[in-house]
Amino acid sequence: MDSLLTSIILNPKYHDLLSILKGLRNGLVYGAKVRFPHALVMTFLFRSGSLKEKFSTIFKATRTHAQNLGMFVTIYKTLMLLLRRWVDGKEKGYHSFLAGMVGGYIVFGENSSVNNQIVMYLFSRVAIGLAKLAVQKEVINEPHQPFPVFAAVVWGLVMWLFAHERSTLQASLQASMHYLYIDSNRWNSLRNLIWHNK
Repeated sequence: MDSLLTSIILNPKYHDLLSILKGLRNGLVYGAKVRFPHALVMTFLFRSGSLKEKFSTIFKATRTHAQNLGMFVTIYKTLMLLLRRWVDGKEKGYHSFLAGMVGGYIVFGENSSVNNQIVMYLFSRVAIGLAKLAVQKEVINEPHQPFPVFAAVVWGLVMWLFAHERSTLQASLQASMHYLYIDSNRWNSLRNLIWHNK
């Protein structure tokens, strides 16, 4: 039985299908590994409620992240396979973009807290990647030290938006920035200057 299974999983005829299944498995595992510690820390630091409610929150966030990542990998790999088969058995440059867009819309299109965090994380990585690509393709000259310029522009823009167009920022970012920059302007005693806000 073991040798039969080994011969099946090593048969090139089944490679594409098994690659999709392994992608699903890896998405589930990676999503759980990434989200669980984050949800654990954030829930115990910032959420109130019973221990049971906190663990329920952690479990739901971990399950959502794992399922979404697993589903995205499955959709992406399936579409890449189908596109490759439809176009003379060759992968074209636009296939990954198209498959990524379809998977992103289907899986991450709902604006939930978990999806929002994942998409915002990816957006920052895409911005850095596109800047590096522009340098590699010689569209722009490489800055002497690119990261400080990137950091300066990002912080300049977010502070301008907070000061002048606050409603355009995500609610949790608005709350964090309000705590840091507005609440720190108010106190009426030594206690709420040092210990907690008024």
